[in-house]
Amino acid sequence: MFQNFLIGLREGLEAALVVGLLLAYVRKTGKLTLVPKIWAGVALATLTALSFGAFLTFGPKGLTFEAQEAIGGSLSIIAVGFVTWMIFWMGEHSKHLGQELGQKLEAVQERTWAVVLLAALAVGREGLETALFIWAASKTSANNAAALLAALTGILLAIVLAWLIMRGALKLNLGVFFRYTGLFLIFIAAGVLAYGVHDLQEAGILPGLNNLAFDVSHLIAPTSLLGTLLKGIFNFSPATTWLEAITWLTYVGIVLPLFYRKHLSPAPQRQLAQA
Repeated sequence: MFQNFLIGLREGLEAALVVGLLLAYVRKTGKLTLVPKIWAGVALATLTALSFGAFLTFGPKGLTFEAQEAIGGSLSIIAVGFVTWMIFWMGEHSKHLGQELGQKLEAVQERTWAVVLLAALAVGREGLETALFIWAASKTSANNAAALLAALTGILLAIVLAWLIMRGALKLNLGVFFRYTGLFLIFIAAGVLAYGVHDLQEAGILPGLNNLAFDVSHLIAPTSLLGTLLKGIFNFSPATTWLEAITWLTYVGIVLPLFYRKHLSPAPQRQLAQA
């Protein structure tokens, strides 16, 4: 459940800050006629994300087990791709997000639908990513209602934090926040990727379903507290195939060093200290 909460918090904070920055810009420049257009774009983005989430949840119903697993595995892999890109992009652009949004809004302010589309795209990207990744992560949960509640809690907390930040009541180093939540998301994404591979194995698309790298079910029962925590946070499976294990290790082995070198090495840390 924690992974859904973290995803909701991080993506929700990004989306809420985008809205806050757009509104702050138009108020600062006195262009208050753009406010309804921005909210119209936010409403369009929210509706699109909810519709996408509903499609992911109910769309595959009625298909064969193999087809459902094939769709689930493929979408899980796509979700990991989006989240990986988001982790690196946000770590790079979090400091200059407000300036970039202001420049884009300045360029399209005279065109109503362009402003609506800008707000919709700025918020909608996070909404679609959130819907896809939460859906992929929730597939491993035994309690979908609890997983959804955890994600909604994270989103609501993100909205409150963004409001406090924009009001100046809370000082939060966004660069540090997005870097270290990004670090944690790497391990969550690795688990979702491995689970996606497992789905494709169950669909018969990938081989090795019965070739286990390890099985510690006798030590860590899936229904135990430890098993539930490991599953909920990292998508850890006590019985893991060789292909799942290799996929997890390969993803972490490639993405983690790249992320560290780009965002957590001594040079970025010095820049953070000077910010």
